[in-house]
Amino acid sequence: MKVKELRDMSDAVLGEELLKIRRKQFNLLMQSASGQGGRPDQRGKMRKDIARIKTLLQERSDT
Repeated sequence: MKVKELRDMSDAVLGEELLKIRRKQFNLLMQSASGQGGRPDQRGKMRKDIARIKTLLQERSDT
């Protein structure tokens, strides 16, 4: 997800998006643990998206 798209979202929508990505991350982790494979490249992308969202939320709470 691009930062510009995230900046256009409200805090409530960012919170929902963060929750959705964390659920996907957990499901991917469970698939990997059970041997189903999945797409390992998605783990890094999700981790970076989570960091972007958390950074934006922190920036907004500071101001």
